[in-house]
Amino acid sequence: MLPSPLVDIGINLTHDSYDRDRADVLGRAAAAGVTTLVVTGADVHSARAATALPPAAGVRLYSTAGIHPHHASDCSPAAVSELRSIAGHPRVVAIGECGLDYYRMLCPRPDQLLAFERQLALAIELGLPLFLHCREAHDDFVAVLDAAGSRLPPAVVHCFTGSRSEVEACVARGLYVGQTGFLCDERRGGHLAEVAAAIPDDRLLVETDGPYLLPRTLPVKPKDRRNEPAFLPHVVAAVAATRGVTADAVARLSTRNACRLFRIDAPAGFAD
Repeated sequence: MLPSPLVDIGINLTHDSYDRDRADVLGRAAAAGVTTLVVTGADVHSARAATALPPAAGVRLYSTAGIHPHHASDCSPAAVSELRSIAGHPRVVAIGECGLDYYRMLCPRPDQLLAFERQLALAIELGLPLFLHCREAHDDFVAVLDAAGSRLPPAVVHCFTGSRSEVEACVARGLYVGQTGFLCDERRGGHLAEVAAAIPDDRLLVETDGPYLLPRTLPVKPKDRRNEPAFLPHVVAAVAATRGVTADAVARLSTRNACRLFRIDAPAGFAD
């Protein structure tokens, strides 16, 4: 447990892998010092479910409302209207997860672009930050953001796995950048050491993206390979190693940045 409380800015807590023990997951998060969770809404159903999650002692729950690029073909005007309604809930702090994914290409590119543009417009309309996804789609991704010009809201590109030049382009546009357990995977994420070190102090965020991306640096891994917020300190430690600073320094930076981006109060025990 780190001295500074942590914010997990991206956790898919409505995923069915947590159904059997969600309360225990939250208890372990609190025990590990991860006292604020931003639950990802990846479609209308999960976004609405996130707002209905029961509170837990020692953990604050917030959420996002969006349609992931894997579901972009479902982002109809009616679905956007549903997101607008969900975004009125007091827990909702951002629009998304939205963006582009050309790695899996589960929806056609035109559908992804239209869904992204519609959700960007919704965030502008509502005055909410954006929770963004980009995988192997950098050029189109930044083109959509650039089209918004000065209207672009504060935003984080979560679970960033791109190159150093791509992260520099995102930071130049004022984006925050989320780092996950991908950094802890020497097989696929070795290049992220350079990326994590290059993120400016005031743009750095950390997340688990659970149940995915279990840190390979865990000394004892769960048999089901499920990631959860209690493991976020391992991501923090990996980020700190790339930057040559203490884990608590990274914890303080990321918590401060998360509270600023999502416009939430600092967690109990946070000393800036």
